[in-house]
Amino acid sequence: MPARFHLTTLGCPKNAVDSDKIVASLLADGLAPAATPEDADLVVLNTCAFVEAARQESIDVALALRDAAPGAKLVVTGCLAERYGEELAVAMPEVDAVVGFASEPEIASIALGVPKRKPMGVRDLLELPRPVPSVPWAYVKVAEGCDRACAFCAIPSFRGRQRSRSVGAVLDEARTLVEGGVAELVLVAQDLAWYGRDAGEPGALVDLLRRLDAELAPAGLARIRLLYLYPSEVHDPLVATMLELPTVVPYFDLSLQHSAPRLLRRMKRWGSGERFLAMVDAIRRSEPDAAFRSSFIVGFPGETEDDHDELLRFLDAAQLDWAGFFPFSKEDGTPAAAMDDTVPDHLVHEWLSELDEAQSAITQAARDALAMTQAELEVLVDGFDDNGDLMGRTHREAPEIDGLVRLVGAHARPGALIRAQAFAAEGPDLLATPMHSDAATGRYPAEQRRARNVGAP
Repeated sequence: MPARFHLTTLGCPKNAVDSDKIVASLLADGLAPAATPEDADLVVLNTCAFVEAARQESIDVALALRDAAPGAKLVVTGCLAERYGEELAVAMPEVDAVVGFASEPEIASIALGVPKRKPMGVRDLLELPRPVPSVPWAYVKVAEGCDRACAFCAIPSFRGRQRSRSVGAVLDEARTLVEGGVAELVLVAQDLAWYGRDAGEPGALVDLLRRLDAELAPAGLARIRLLYLYPSEVHDPLVATMLELPTVVPYFDLSLQHSAPRLLRRMKRWGSGERFLAMVDAIRRSEPDAAFRSSFIVGFPGETEDDHDELLRFLDAAQLDWAGFFPFSKEDGTPAAAMDDTVPDHLVHEWLSELDEAQSAITQAARDALAMTQAELEVLVDGFDDNGDLMGRTHREAPEIDGLVRLVGAHARPGALIRAQAFAAEGPDLLATPMHSDAATGRYPAEQRRARNVGAP
């Protein structure tokens, strides 16, 4: 009987891609997946180390996995392992191995002594194959690392400078995913719009999008979604291409971090609330149905009440569909870690509450408006909820981070695109009914729910 493995992933979509490739690597080594840690001979934890809360979660989960599987080999990999490798190994004797990025393809060999079977010359997971996911969408990492020098971010110190994959390599992976039933590709990188510049090919993202659209739409690719766009790069020809190509959804995930110009300069970031609003307004003039998401740091050293009020005004003016707010985390080795003017915790929590309240009202109003106007939706069916009802997403919702569309009385396979009409909103989720009789009524029994098909319902 082959050794069995169980993998747990923490952190962002970029980590999820790494985990997919770790799984493929372990399968290639002859291991078999286990449903739970308790059933595994090898337990792998892919960690996050972006902020203090993520690091603490990674440690807590590692200890919980050790308790759940005392007889298994426990391997910690990912960002925490890369950033604090030797220190982590000493501090956590419960862990059998701490494996950094360069050695991730050799996890089975390191932990279980399995003979190496990886292609020579692969120094990270970027070019390793991956299994086709069980849902009709997939993250595709097009680059690793980052060339920015944001004052608060330690990622370049352990992920390195940006290194982009070739267009051909991304196309090959994307083609395999689409041929396996994936209908939506979600392109990710630490700085997606910077793709190709490290290889002397600025603007390569536009070429990649055109190639994906032309070559894979006939094979069943329905959507391409972009995550993590640095705002200074969100202009033509990228914006024009996103709005022109039929497969690229008008969903703009903008890495803004704040809107107060003085604070952004202190963060070593580009932009201002005025520039951001001009960008959003210009896109909306071209595509009124465009959706916007961003994230913001709260309590960066030196932030004042005036800065906070400026961000509240920006949110009111921008009317973003989605936004997340995160307390500043002091990261060792970053310029911000040595800055004075620390914002008191009680004030950070107060500001977080005010921002969450303001944005929640904006998001809810947008969802309510879609329901009240009985908006016509194009929904990609993702799967089934606990009640056996279909759920999916329009162009407005990225997987795993935004709301959903729950389809009442619909009958379609995951991966299908169906037309539906919104009739109610439940928090961030929309309720909708199919607009055509061939997508109406019925539920699949459990064995059919696992079937996936790209195309008409």
